[in-house]
Amino acid sequence: MKLRKNVLAGVALLATGVLFGGMMVSGFGWVNPSMADVRLGASEAPVTADAAATSFSQAFVEVAEKVTPAIVHIRADAKVEDPHKDFFFPFESPNMPDKQRGFGSGIVISEDGYILTNNHVVENATDVEVTLSDERKFDAKIVGTDPLTDIAVVKINASGLKPAYLGDSGGLKVGQWVMAIGNPLSLTSTVTSGIISALDRPLNLIDDSYGIENFIQTDAVINPGNSGGALVDLSGAVIGVNTAIASRTGTYIGYGFAIPINMARTVAKDLIAHGKITRGYIGVQIRNVDNAMAKALGLDKPQGVIVETIVPDGAAADTELKEGDVILKIDERKINKANQLQGYVATKLAGDVVTLTVFRDGERFTVDVELKAIDEEAEAEKGEEVVEEEEEEASVEETFDHLGMTVRNLTAKERDEYKVKNGVMITNVESFSVARDHGLFANLVVSKAGDEEVESVERFQEIIEYHRGDAVLLVVVDRRGTSRFVGLEIPE
Repeated sequence: MKLRKNVLAGVALLATGVLFGGMMVSGFGWVNPSMADVRLGASEAPVTADAAATSFSQAFVEVAEKVTPAIVHIRADAKVEDPHKDFFFPFESPNMPDKQRGFGSGIVISEDGYILTNNHVVENATDVEVTLSDERKFDAKIVGTDPLTDIAVVKINASGLKPAYLGDSGGLKVGQWVMAIGNPLSLTSTVTSGIISALDRPLNLIDDSYGIENFIQTDAVINPGNSGGALVDLSGAVIGVNTAIASRTGTYIGYGFAIPINMARTVAKDLIAHGKITRGYIGVQIRNVDNAMAKALGLDKPQGVIVETIVPDGAAADTELKEGDVILKIDERKINKANQLQGYVATKLAGDVVTLTVFRDGERFTVDVELKAIDEEAEAEKGEEVVEEEEEEASVEETFDHLGMTVRNLTAKERDEYKVKNGVMITNVESFSVARDHGLFANLVVSKAGDEEVESVERFQEIIEYHRGDAVLLVVVDRRGTSRFVGLEIPE
């Protein structure tokens, strides 16, 4: 009996072992499925894309496919004394202490090898290499550069290339979808997307009084290496040349900026045809009109740009345009910023005629200006020869508490230094005062107020009192003899 029990127990234990062994191997009796039987995830997408969404996505796909082959990679080696700190480039190479190697992008603009890029990508370059999207490499020569717009053209010895289509940047709208195509961070043929987030944006990157900055701002990701690449709309038209970013890190955390293609196209044509720029200029120094200035001028709101200086022998000098005039339109395009006017004029050449709509003394009229090249214009002569007079009593001083500003009479030496015939010296401007808020500060000379030359502190005080509760247009001059307009609102 005992033997029989042991046998039965052994059989039971064996059966149990077989059962659990099967469980361990097969998962409680489950059989491993074949690859064809594996099903992962839900059986259908949670949202069914409609025709509009599919079409919208397809637009990005088609633009990327059609435009990317027209975007090239540019490598430029340059001999320099100091690292170039503007924009993105060049990066300094530790293996070339006397050189810098820059990397950027370019846009094929002709079948025979002309390529549009940024001046700062190839500036001072001794060797330029272009790599096409199909990996072919070519040595390139610099056809011409324009530092004032940061545009350059290079040429490779090739044929049968497919150029990009250059669109029209004149009708762009904030909120419009765009794509940036280039070679950021050495990642070739990169496409990003976003919208136009602002237009006519100045950045003060070009350190020249004739520099032209009228950037398209976008939140499409732009990084070092994108410079010279294309900003395109959803038809695949190039509407800008990617140029810079606003970032605290040096890479993309912020916004990207592109040069409008209308300006870039004009510059490129000029460089290809002449090897240099024959850009036309109106021959004026201008400033934005703020609220106080508008009030002082009799405008119902801030608009246009005020003419501060007429350049001697410039195009405007041959017209009825005067200092103090406000330019409201150019060729029926409204102007509210100085760089808008500069950007439009940059699309014109010497000899072209533009029509300005001008505001003066409550009246509006038009002035036709035939643009001149910059080398036909004399630089603005700052001030005039000082007439010798007896020394004025500089100790005469007046403080305007409601403006937060103190002025005194000028000495003859100061009139000579500032190149003015008359005026009063601002000796102090209080922080957070009316005068400070309107851009006034110590060591500026007020030479004119309204329509009157300021001859003394006493006369200036009378003018200020007369305009209480209103605004007056001042002409102020700095130590270099440079004058500008300031609209000053005077509290009651």
